[in-house]
Amino acid sequence: MKILKKLFIMLLIVKFLFILTGCKKDRYSIVLSEVTHSVFYAPQYVALAKGYFEEEGLKITLINSNGADKVMSALLSKKADIGLMGPEASIYVYNQGRKNYVINFIQLTQRDGSFLVGREKIENFTFDMLKGKSILGGRKGGVPVMTLQYVLRQKGLDAVLDDPTKEVNIRTDVQYGVLAGAFVSGEGDFVTLFEPGATNLEKEGKGYVLASIGAESGNIPYTAYSATKSYIEKNPDIIQKFTNAIYKGQKWVQEHSAREIAELIHPYFKETPIEDLTIVMQRYKDIDAWCPTPFFAKEGLERLMDIMEQAGELTKRAPFEKIVDNSFANKAMQN
Repeated sequence: MKILKKLFIMLLIVKFLFILTGCKKDRYSIVLSEVTHSVFYAPQYVALAKGYFEEEGLKITLINSNGADKVMSALLSKKADIGLMGPEASIYVYNQGRKNYVINFIQLTQRDGSFLVGREKIENFTFDMLKGKSILGGRKGGVPVMTLQYVLRQKGLDAVLDDPTKEVNIRTDVQYGVLAGAFVSGEGDFVTLFEPGATNLEKEGKGYVLASIGAESGNIPYTAYSATKSYIEKNPDIIQKFTNAIYKGQKWVQEHSAREIAELIHPYFKETPIEDLTIVMQRYKDIDAWCPTPFFAKEGLERLMDIMEQAGELTKRAPFEKIVDNSFANKAMQN
């Protein structure tokens, strides 16, 4: 009887621990909304593939919201816990005067990820070759278009939006998702494309990469992880665990080759052959696209706001100390 009693007590203890474990797992289930499903965010997919989130006790539900405005909407409506998007969205929301504004706590990419593509291969391309030409740039107000305009003006070119009478005409009448198709069909003289779109056109012999916009623009916080002020205040442990996992992914990317990255994240991009994915990863490595740490640099945010101002999309700058919190990044880097 004593043995049976001991077994019964042990079973109760095991059941109790199982219940506690299950509660903890539910507590750390989070919804992550990404602005688009892209190879540009390789460190995130490395963290997923290597199980870094699981190591931190997190269960990630990944949703593709297809646009920064939709990611922001998901955060503000509490349909998502954490968002991956350009920090310009957090600037706009803060300037609206919202009390529960959105705070950036990890910087993921530090360069524009788009490439200038032409119809012909030009061995010694220079930006003055764009004079009198049109470029398919994407959505007006989007960071890709604003950064392109910023780079061209830095090169001394009078680049304006949707005005064929100017020195360089940046067209915004073609949607982002069909830029490559429109270019192939004959629209525009040049086009800016993210990967693997640029590589795909080269492979098909329908376009050639001439320059990296990111290499020319300098460091800017192109994409970052953010959450509402209230969510961060209520869940600092989750934010810290998430930051730890992303930092592990960032370090892995820095320490491994383009081929190794391509092989690891390929299951998330099965439509892209390993060979093409390797080319893409190398291109992003070459321009130092990914942040080596989750730390969000103030200089980069100031440059981003410079870009937004010159594009006429920003009339009031947001204070860095309000929309950025580096405390989680700093703690992750100390571990």
